[in-house]
Amino acid sequence: MKKVMWIISFVSLIVTAVVLQFLPERIPMHQDLSGNIDRWGSRNESLIFPVIILVLSLFWTLFMMYYEKKAKNAPDEKEAAGAKANAKVLGIVGALMAGMFTVMQFFMLYNSYKAVPGAQKETMDIGKVSVIIMGIVFIIAGNFMTKTRINGTVGVRVSWSMYNDNTWRKTNRFGAVVLMIIGALTVIAAVFMKSSLAATFVELGLIIAATVVILIYAHKVYKDEIRTEKEDTKNE
Repeated sequence: MKKVMWIISFVSLIVTAVVLQFLPERIPMHQDLSGNIDRWGSRNESLIFPVIILVLSLFWTLFMMYYEKKAKNAPDEKEAAGAKANAKVLGIVGALMAGMFTVMQFFMLYNSYKAVPGAQKETMDIGKVSVIIMGIVFIIAGNFMTKTRINGTVGVRVSWSMYNDNTWRKTNRFGAVVLMIIGALTVIAAVFMKSSLAATFVELGLIIAATVVILIYAHKVYKDEIRTEKEDTKNE
């Protein structure tokens, strides 16, 4: 997935560089929540986002290298397997992020082209597109959360979930289901709501609600684990 992530990142930069050759010197750079253009700027500013995508890919790569090195130097097979699993999930998350931002970049370029004088005026609602893409990312990321082992980079990382392997596994399995559910609800909200602002607020509300529910569940799992350990100690 590391190669896929970098390919996507460079595609964003290359496509943007090519498209800019067909745009005028000044293009729309920002729209308000109603879709009205509120800032114009140099077409070269469009290269900033692809560069940010490359920088983010570098950070993800460094995280992956850390876990790959940890797997190589692990004292036992269990720890090595956990580090490899984390590196794999990080690669998937990094590729997803690169893909999400690249799609957003393409839509922004499309809107910039459509808004220049002489072009057709129909443009995409970047706000709604962003919310839909984020919902899809939630769904896909949720499918891979259960493959992580205890780490401080990805997954539900709170003291309760990181107490031991059992609390981590149960909490992240539950979190994965919740993440996929809010992802589906986010996509549905963005599709059926006319306002991108309303869809964004729904998305934020779902994220907050999901966070609270997951934390409550993590605490419950932690308490159950502590209770089980105490009972096992008494029975010994």
